[in-house]
Amino acid sequence: MTPRVMAYRVRHEDVPDTSEAFERAALLPDGPEKHRTRGEIVCAWLPMADRLAGRFRHRGEALEDLRQVAAIGLVKAVERYDPHRGTAFESFAVPTITGELKRHFRDRLWSVHVPRRVQELRSRVRDARDELAQRHGVLAPTVEELALHSGMTEDDVVTGVEAMDCFSVLSLDAGLASPEEGPTLGDAIGGWDEALDTVIDRESVKPRLRRLPDREKKILYLRFFRGMTQSSIAEDLGISQMHVSRLINDSCARIRRDVMRDAA
Repeated sequence: MTPRVMAYRVRHEDVPDTSEAFERAALLPDGPEKHRTRGEIVCAWLPMADRLAGRFRHRGEALEDLRQVAAIGLVKAVERYDPHRGTAFESFAVPTITGELKRHFRDRLWSVHVPRRVQELRSRVRDARDELAQRHGVLAPTVEELALHSGMTEDDVVTGVEAMDCFSVLSLDAGLASPEEGPTLGDAIGGWDEALDTVIDRESVKPRLRRLPDREKKILYLRFFRGMTQSSIAEDLGISQMHVSRLINDSCARIRRDVMRDAA
């Protein structure tokens, strides 16, 4: 005779009977009394929400913050639940609260935003690690072991492992050689090159400079690239300083006018 296996579901102590309250709230019109009744239901189910939040306590987020997120999920579940559909509130609330917690991790706790697919790979790698550690005692599984256990490719496992570090980032004050002394990570980050601001201007001016007469190009070169004074340029070219000044002003005005016309 084949023994009968009795299927059962563990019933937690934090699962209250609020069926009458839900029936009463469903019949009430929107207003203070309905809001108060729903508030009573939320308070009755808060221990269960706290328990669900506790499942995520080892993922780098404060438990109190997780409890607040779970409470938000509980409020949404109470507002959306329809007792006349025949589904127990617990069956409706658990996925709603868990989904709220998962969405919190997915949308708000990533220091570096990554695509949804990479987030899913990270979750699968984490689950595979936990299962290998709990069921097989493998505390530091290799990429190959993770891939074999999860059914993922090794490339996907590597991507998921790399995404593990996206919840937190190093401080710019972190030491490169040691935590207490030496250069920091911030010291290794380059600063803004102010010369970049002149790149567009230089590229805009180049073709106009090429079209200037040779004497004017030489004057501008001596003045702005060699740093010579107008008097020295005038002496070098055998012309007056006033003439040099006029040629510089005319050349610069012409170049500026051409650049502004083309930009418009």
